[in-house]
Order: sequence, then C-alpha cells, then structure tokens
Amino acid sequence: MRRPSQSLKQEKQKAVRQEEQEDYYKKWLNEDAKYIITPEEKTVFEHLITAEEKEQFIEQFWYRRDPDLTTSINEFKEEHYRRIAYANERFSSGLPGWQMDRGRTYIIHGPPDEIDSHASGGTYNRSLDEGGGITSTFPFEIWRYRYIEGIGQDVELEFVDRTWSGEYRLALLPEEKDALLRVPGAGLTLAEQLGLAGKADRPFFSPGNRDTYPLINRDNPFIRYENYVKVQRPQQIKYKDLKEIVDVKLSYNNLSFKTREDYIKLNNRQVLVPITLELQNKDLTFKMENGVHAARVAVYGIITSITNRVITEFEEDLITSFRPEFFQQALEGWSLYQKIVPLDQKMRYKLDLVVKDLNSGNVGVVRRTIIPPSYGERKLSVSSLILSDSIRQLGELPKDDQMFVLGDVWIRPSLSKDFSLDKSLAVYLQLYNTSVDQSTLAPLVEVTYKILQEGDPVVEIKDENGESVQFYSARRVVLIKDLPVKDLKPGKYRIEVEARDPVSNQVATARDEFQLSAPARLAAHR
Repeated sequence: MRRPSQSLKQEKQKAVRQEEQEDYYKKWLNEDAKYIITPEEKTVFEHLITAEEKEQFIEQFWYRRDPDLTTSINEFKEEHYRRIAYANERFSSGLPGWQMDRGRTYIIHGPPDEIDSHASGGTYNRSLDEGGGITSTFPFEIWRYRYIEGIGQDVELEFVDRTWSGEYRLALLPEEKDALLRVPGAGLTLAEQLGLAGKADRPFFSPGNRDTYPLINRDNPFIRYENYVKVQRPQQIKYKDLKEIVDVKLSYNNLSFKTREDYIKLNNRQVLVPITLELQNKDLTFKMENGVHAARVAVYGIITSITNRVITEFEEDLITSFRPEFFQQALEGWSLYQKIVPLDQKMRYKLDLVVKDLNSGNVGVVRRTIIPPSYGERKLSVSSLILSDSIRQLGELPKDDQMFVLGDVWIRPSLSKDFSLDKSLAVYLQLYNTSVDQSTLAPLVEVTYKILQEGDPVVEIKDENGESVQFYSARRVVLIKDLPVKDLKPGKYRIEVEARDPVSNQVATARDEFQLSAPARLAAHR
C-alpha cells in the first residue's frame, strides 16, 4: 500500500533537517572549534549520538570557557568568533582565512603586538644575524608577540608567500623568504661575498657553522622547529589534578609555604612579577635516592583576570636533595622556587598556587591578589625593595629564563626577612624616571640608605656619587647595596632607601621591615 504524499513530504523534510543538523555539528567541530577544542573533548564529542547530547556538549563547551558567568554575554565565545571573522576578512586566499597559517595563529593567540610587513617582497637588506648582504625576497610578514605561554617572551613568527598568491605560510627558517636562495651567485651573504662560505653552509641546511653564521637563540633551527609546533597548539598542563584543586576551590592546608610577589617595571605597559615560594625543609618528606635524601615537589600556578580569564599557567617539578652528613642541618633550612611573569600594569589579577609533596601527597593552596603598581612617565618611582642574603652579578646574560635572575643579576629574596648578624644583608632596588647628566649620560640621583630601630636611625649611608649603581640606562637605574649589620644587636628593624632627584627635586622612598638574629651556634659532633 502506498503512503500518502503528505507523509512522504514530511519524511523528506525530516531527512533534510537531520542532514542539516549533521552538517552543523560537523562544521562546529571541524571549523568553529577546531583550534581550541582539546583532544579529550573532541573524542567525547565524536562518540555522541543524539542531537540533544551534542547541543548540551556545545553549551557546556562554551560555558567552561566563559570568563565571567555573571554577565549574559560569553566574552570568550564573542572574541573567538570575532577572530574567525577577522581572519576570513583579512587572510583569505583561495581558501577561507581561518584555514590559512596567519588565520590559525590569529585565532589561537590573538593579534600580535607588532607586525613588520613586506607585502611586495623585493630588495631586502639582511640583518647581521641572518648573514648580512642584500637579496630579493618573496612577500613576507614578521609577527612579534611579547609573550606566548609555553614558548616564552619576544616570540617572532615569520609568514612567507612563496607563490605570490597571498597564501602566507608559517616559515621554519629565515631563508624561506629568500627568492634568490637557489640562484647561484645571487643574493649572497657577507661571508659568501668574501668567499668564506657557500650557500650550502647556511643554517637552512646545517646549523653547525656558528663561526660563519652566528645564530641568536630564537633563530636556532631546532628551537624554531619546536616553536613551529608549539604555536599551533595550546599548552598542556601536566598536573591536571593540581589544576582541579583550583577549579573546584577546595581548601588544603597540610603543607604550608610562604609566597611573595615583587614588581619590576618592564616598559610603559608591563611589569615583571617575580613570584617566589618558600617551603620549610622540615615540612617536606625525604626519601633515600642514590645515596642522598631527596624531596620531590610539584608546583602549579594559574594567574587569572578578575573576570576569570586565564592569563598564564605554569608548572614545575622541584627536587631538593642533601647528602646524609648534612641532612639534619638542612632540615632547619628552606627551599625556594621562583617564576617570573610579565603582566599588564593596568589590570588586576588573581594568583592561585598549588604545591604538592609528591612523596607524601600533602598539598598546600594559596590564593593571592596581584595589583601591579602604576609608574608615571615623569614621576620618580621605585620598584619593589628586595632584601637578600645572596646577590651576585653574572658574567653574561642567561640565554633563557632562570629563577632568581633579573637582567644579569642573580638575587635570592628572603621571604622570612630574618638575617644573621654574621652574614650579609643586601638590598636590590630599581629607580625609574631619573634625570640624566647630559655630559656623561649618567643618572643624577642621590641615594640614602637607612636602618632604623623604633624610629631612630642606627645606620645611615649616603651615596651621592653612584657607588651602589650596578646598571643604568634611559629606562632604569639598578641599585645594589650591602649594608653593615654585624655591629647591631638582635631585634626588629626597618630599612628605608630614599632616592632624590636634584634636578626635578622629586623624592621616592622604598621601605621594609626585617629581623636580625644572633649567629646560629655550630652543632657539636657526636
């Protein structure tokens, strides 16, 4: 018996709607969420069957990423689709812009802080780290990001249009933009012009000849390969269980630790924030490993905006170990960890830190508010005053980020601010917006160091000639000073560092409290 024509029409309409739904979900997975969905989420979505399940998943997908649940708008979702629309408008070339390398990078990481565009290619004067000399290039762009989590600071991404079609591809090496790379005798570097090298010696082919082609760190081929991969995916968090502690806002206090944040001006927009953790060794669980007592600790940190947008995450494995003959004495000491992050001066942040003793399972959690100070463009101002029992100048600038390193200075902050009378008490401070002696380009500043007890000065040192100036530039003056404390008595003190600009007659003061203790007696040998 034949079905009525109305029933056939309804079945066709239902089939069309089902096909449209399938196309919508397929488009959402493979286009809309392609660059931000995690592999775990993608696997779950692909195993869903009904439209209701998929709709609930998509709703929860955006909900988990909403930085501010108190508003009716999901700011993350709005920004994500804005980036897709911008990529399609600006980076299309035969294919939609979101499928292009520039579009993918823009969607994942947002707009770069700076773009150096060479849209017409042509004559190009290489920098010395690229070998020098003049060549001709394909169209290319260099995108610069001040910081990308998981990669680092001062990230440069180079996109090259080798087909002159507008299809810019992410380049692995600087040589990819060289239109004369394969042309014998053309577009030579300085070393090639002098007969000291051939094109086959370039880092594009071999990164071994560093005397002829010295590489800065970011141009090392292997680092560029690594960044090429990292820039196309989000950072993976290793200790997801520690992150979950923050997410569900549980409270743990069976592993105590201290934390401190300092603020160092980076530029007119950003500050460097060294975040330092201190754990008492006696609170850690040590196990014998290869003849030494070793404690293993995992640190997870997340910095979010006041609207719960994730700014950065970090994690670290720490190992503290001592030989048996020093173990009992070491239990009276402490272990430090530090992470230095750049943040915007004009924003406020929340810092969540989770520390886990991997040997015992004990966990400690701390939540702090980070409010970067505002530095005026002309006002004499100071950084955080850092007190330390160990400051030393490094022979050269580190090639990568290291704990306790600011510029070429290694400085270990004291979180307890308890100093022994038989050891040094050093201060570290930066000054900003000082006047400059136009004849010598040296800073014009008078600095006075004071130690006070109950409001009365017990030590006062005036530095009018810059003996404590470790470094200066147009942006900053770095002060390092060892203060004499061996003749003082144990007790509580206050330190004040006063900087005076004799030209503008401005004064800026940094101060802090600290404790002086009698030297610890040496333990008698049994």
